[in-house]
Amino acid sequence: MAPLFQRSAGVLLHPTSLPSRFGTGDLGPAAVAYLRWLAGAGVTWWQVLPLHPPGPGRSPYSALSTFAGNELLISPGRLLEDGLAEPAWLDGAPSFAAEWVEFGAVEYWKDGLLREAFDRHRKQRRPDLVRDLEDFRHRHRGWLDDFALFLALRRAHDGRAWWEWLRPLAFREPAALAGWASVHRDEIELVVFCQFLFFRQWEAVRAAARQEGVKVLGDVPIFVARDSADVWAHPELFLLDDERRPTVVGGVPPDYFSSTGQLWGNPLYDWPTIAADGYGWWTERLRHELTFADAVRLDHFRGFSAHWEVPAGDADATGGRWVEGPGRAFFDAVSAALGGLPFVAEDLGEITPDVVALRKGLGLPGMAILQFAFDPVDRSLFLPYKHHRDLVVYTGTHDNNTSVGWYLEDATDEERDLLRRYCGTDGREIHWDMIRLALGSVADQVVIPHQDLAGLGSDCRMNTPGVAEGNWRFRVTPWMLSEEIQERLADLVWTYGRAPTEGKGSGDRG
Repeated sequence: MAPLFQRSAGVLLHPTSLPSRFGTGDLGPAAVAYLRWLAGAGVTWWQVLPLHPPGPGRSPYSALSTFAGNELLISPGRLLEDGLAEPAWLDGAPSFAAEWVEFGAVEYWKDGLLREAFDRHRKQRRPDLVRDLEDFRHRHRGWLDDFALFLALRRAHDGRAWWEWLRPLAFREPAALAGWASVHRDEIELVVFCQFLFFRQWEAVRAAARQEGVKVLGDVPIFVARDSADVWAHPELFLLDDERRPTVVGGVPPDYFSSTGQLWGNPLYDWPTIAADGYGWWTERLRHELTFADAVRLDHFRGFSAHWEVPAGDADATGGRWVEGPGRAFFDAVSAALGGLPFVAEDLGEITPDVVALRKGLGLPGMAILQFAFDPVDRSLFLPYKHHRDLVVYTGTHDNNTSVGWYLEDATDEERDLLRRYCGTDGREIHWDMIRLALGSVADQVVIPHQDLAGLGSDCRMNTPGVAEGNWRFRVTPWMLSEEIQERLADLVWTYGRAPTEGKGSGDRG
């Protein structure tokens, strides 16, 4: 089996973190400019977090749908280009913060903008947009109707979870749904239209990425949120009781991040039922994800071998147990349907021999995190001298502190000492020392969070596991996209043989 990656480099930055005067990064000109910046540094992979609509807490790993796109990423600038917005609408946007996403304010303003764009479309009925919208509806009919009805219902119930709706709606009684939909058709059509805009704009970003020679690495959470269109529309796929409440929920046992584990609360899959259907829902989910990206990271890969099952109602994850997952049969079915397995296995945490055997048997690259590498007593497999080619090496991920923040605040004195010894450095530019270690690894792929390229501290981390509020807000500002940072990265990418050998991108240093 050919490796997923040639020797190359990637950068991790979620689109919400891109610069924009509209309060959050989006799929407009700044996304294209960022792709050019990456290509100019010789970077050939852009890693993003899940692009789905986040639920409470704004976590993209707890989305309202595992198929839909995040409306917050729709670009006002592209609406203007499409004739769906007036310049005055954008000129009248509030003055948003440049450094952080102010979710509430941005969501309120963008909701109004999208409603105006929808009204304009219905009045104009441009033949090309009408045709493209109908084509979109046809191609995505397998999930779109359920999601549009779900989101319209959720909005009509002031954002309350689906199990708090009237029982006939929560339990999807056909007559109740049909009656509600007939009264609220405009709200349902608004959702469909916004999904059309998201996919239209993301496809334009993907086209720009191909032009720049940059591929996209996406991200697939293994579990879905209970308050999602997926669980509401397909309760038979999950371990729920007669009232459609989870009997068990997902999490992980105590680990580096938490002494009591992590209690995610996601409903767990009824794998025998899913297997009896030939893994059809999962296959379509992954097929759909590969329309977002060239390859995807499977978050919590070990759950396909065995997952941590916690009784519903437990206060933390300590009372859970390991339960066998679908294993090789699942991936054989997916491979047969998709013609391959373009996946990265997120194999962090408590990894047992069965998980390693599954990953290696499938030929999937795993992950190594340099922030976890420098305990001088228990020499980690993440130390660069222990790396192997079928790895994706990160200085840190979205769940880690930044490298500077980790070094200054989280690392022990012993870890700091070993890291300085290993790098032959005084630690004054520890982020570049760690970037150099990653790029110099024998591993085929390296991914650097953009915060590390800019040498940012702990106030700029993307997420703190176990903390519900204040996450996912980080944004880059213009100095973080400077030519100096780009050239320094390009030099290291070329030095360690990760620059593209042909096409766009840096690499000709002669």
